[in-house]
Formats: sequence, C-alpha cells, structure tokens
Amino acid sequence: MNVKEIIDKEEELIGQEIELQGWIRNHRKQKDFGFIAFSDGTCFQTLQIVYEKEIKSFEDIQKMHIGSSIAVKGTLVKSPKAEQSVEVQATEILLLGDAGEDYPIQAKHHSREFLREQAYLRPRTNLFQAVFRVRNVAAFAIHTYFQRKGFLYVNTPLITANDGEGAGEMFQVTTLDLDHLPKTKEGQVDFKEDFFGEKVGLTVTGQLEAEAFAHAFKNVYTFGPTFRAENSNTQKHASEFWMIEPEMCFCDLNGLMDIEEEMLKFVVEEVLEKAKDEMAFLNQFVEKGLIDKLQRLVKSPFTRMTHHDVITLLKKADVQWEFPPEYGKDIATEHEKYLTEYFDGPVFVTDWPKEIKAFYMKLNPDGETVAAVDLEVPGAGELMGGSQREENYERLHQRMQELGMKEEGLEWYLNLRKYGGCVHAGFGMGFERLLIYLTGVDNIRDVIPFPRTPGNCLF
Repeated sequence: MNVKEIIDKEEELIGQEIELQGWIRNHRKQKDFGFIAFSDGTCFQTLQIVYEKEIKSFEDIQKMHIGSSIAVKGTLVKSPKAEQSVEVQATEILLLGDAGEDYPIQAKHHSREFLREQAYLRPRTNLFQAVFRVRNVAAFAIHTYFQRKGFLYVNTPLITANDGEGAGEMFQVTTLDLDHLPKTKEGQVDFKEDFFGEKVGLTVTGQLEAEAFAHAFKNVYTFGPTFRAENSNTQKHASEFWMIEPEMCFCDLNGLMDIEEEMLKFVVEEVLEKAKDEMAFLNQFVEKGLIDKLQRLVKSPFTRMTHHDVITLLKKADVQWEFPPEYGKDIATEHEKYLTEYFDGPVFVTDWPKEIKAFYMKLNPDGETVAAVDLEVPGAGELMGGSQREENYERLHQRMQELGMKEEGLEWYLNLRKYGGCVHAGFGMGFERLLIYLTGVDNIRDVIPFPRTPGNCLF
C-alpha cells in the first residue's frame, strides 16, 4: 500500500492493518513516543507515523535519521489533530537504509542556491516535490491536448547539421581526436573524417523536421530536449531545455493563435484541477495570488495586436521607459509587462518586422513585416513564439539569399514548397518557461531536474 492510496480511501481503511515503505521527512522524538513525517513519493502529502515506548526496538527507532528509508507496519487511525485526518499507529518500524548525521536536507529552511548544489536530493523537499509534480501534470496535459486534437507526436533528431534558427548557437558533436584534428589542404578541420562525414551539432529546434511530417500528417507536434550554446546567465536561459513545437498544415496565423490560446488554457485548467495540493503550497509559499492569476488567465480573452500598433500604444504611454520603444525593433521586458497590465490579460503581438525574425516566416504583403506572433502573458512576458511559415519556394529562397544563408543541407526544406506545399504554421513554447509561469518559481534552474547552464554540468 502507498500514501496516495491511503489518502484517497482513508475512510474505508481506518482500523485496518497496513504496510508501507518510504522515507523519513521529519522525526520528532519525545521521551516515551515519537512522530515521523513519512513520505513514499506517491503524492505531495506526508503521512504521520506515531510510535510509543512499547514498540519493539524503541531506542533504535528514536535514533533513525531524517532521510532514512524505512518499512512501517501499523494500524490506520483517525488523527486527533486537525492538520491531518488520519495517522498510522505503528507496531513495527524497520530501518532499510540509514541517511546518517551528514544528510544535507534537514528539517529547516534551505536556500534554492544551496539546493541546486544538492540537485540529486532536492526532490525530497516540499518545494521541489511540488514543482516536479506540476511538471509531470503539465507534460501529460500537453500530450493529452494534442492527442485529443488528432496531432501526431513526432520525435525529431537531437543530432543535426541544420541550425534551424540561423543563430549559430549549436553545441558541436564530434568523435574527432581534439588533440590531433585532421586538416584539409587549406588548413581547416576536415569534417569528412568525422563520424557523420560533416559538421553536426545538437539541435536548437525540431521545427524544420516537424514541418516535413506536417506535410504528410497535417497536424504534428514535437516535445523534447533542445540545446543552445548561448553564454547567457539569466534566470530564464538554460543550455538544455524542453520545447513543445506543433506544426499545422492548412493553417494560417489566426488559426495558429486559436490553437495557442486553447492549448494554454487547457494545460492551466489541468494543473489547477490535478495538482491542487501542490498549487496550494506554491500559492502560499512561493507566489501569493498564483492560483488567482492562473484562474484569471483561463477566463481572459487573449488580445490580438500588431507590432506596429503595440509600439504606437507604448509611445503614447505616460511612462519613462528604460528602453524607449521603436518601430522596427524588438520589445523589452518592461514593454511586455505594460502590455499585459494594460489589457489585463495575455496579448498576442503579431506582424513583426522581418529584420528581427527568422528566415522561414511568411512575408506579409507590405514586404516589411512577417506573419509572426509572440504571446505575452501577465507576470512572465513572452511564453510562445510562432508564425505562418513561408510556403512560396521563390520567396523563401530569396530570403535565404538575402541573409547569406547556405542552401547546402537545406535543399530538402526548400523542396517541401515544391512538392505539394501548402499554407502552414507553427509555434514553439519552452516547457520550462511555462513551468516558471505555472509555479511562480522564477528561475529556470529550479524547474528542470538537473539544469545545464554555462559553467555548470553537475550530476
């Protein structure tokens, strides 16, 4: 039996003999009795184990350390205290694995910075029990949404020769001996001698391959790890993170925004419904008003506004900007915050200047903007970025030439426009960005199990 089963069926289990295996989260000892806060990882709640002096090996039980694994036998009884409805009156407690006096996670406050150094143990704390349970619920909700909509789940390559974003931020993958690199006649590294016979790296996006599958299955999505060799040490950047990237054929920019809004609201509702204990904890100890913020999002209409109109609004605002808004330029965090507060809800910013967006985005009739969209949400800023993709072969080819991009290796991507191409669109959402928004935990290092950041590859 486990703790979740007991909590779900406690009324019918009261008075029954039960057996449990798990860990000591806290241990309060008195002269003639003791209390153990017991967790077996099956739910957020702990179960109180009560033992008295008459129990076998009382002195040995009193010496059991926080973090130790134990086996418990006893009777489930009603608790006399209001904090919990039931507890276990133990008849036997066996030590399975001692944690020792030097166990780092004691029953006291630990900073998040300290816990990052103990990332292999931090899931045993309340905060990270809540965070990673929410992560689990949110991941399942994303799959549920797309599966119900008839999307095909595609596993795109992690090793690729294509820099999908064109930003040159790929980690290189090689089997070459770095101390004795083969060289060409021109003195360059001879990648023909490498494992794949060419220069390859870890993917920054699964979008391009997902587009290929969308042209066969209509609606597809990826959900997997991506990598950026970007030396950024902000709270929102990591070198390894997870992305959700749907691609839809016969879908324009408006249809794309419909899916983004519907998906986000579905995921938020699922988390609020299926992670109630975790969200209550986060609402109390991490971000006051978190649940109210998420409930408002579910009920809010999402505003749609062009980038040009957004800049006009910002310029008219009675605000002393640190970074003054400009037509043709990106918007800053302070602008995102103002927008979501002004409209009291999420905002889609559409039709961006082509100079600051990726090569594959569809050129609008004005020749100056592309059919791109960013979703800004209250308290988090940009959460999703997407676009209608350029379906015209000549225009896409011309755009790549304008940017000085090599066609080599991307011929297949261009050919999608030649072989039964159609209007299509897609977006990307960083999963950890979503979790920051859902949990109120403001650092990406604390919503991913083992963070990879510049200078850090622990565990």
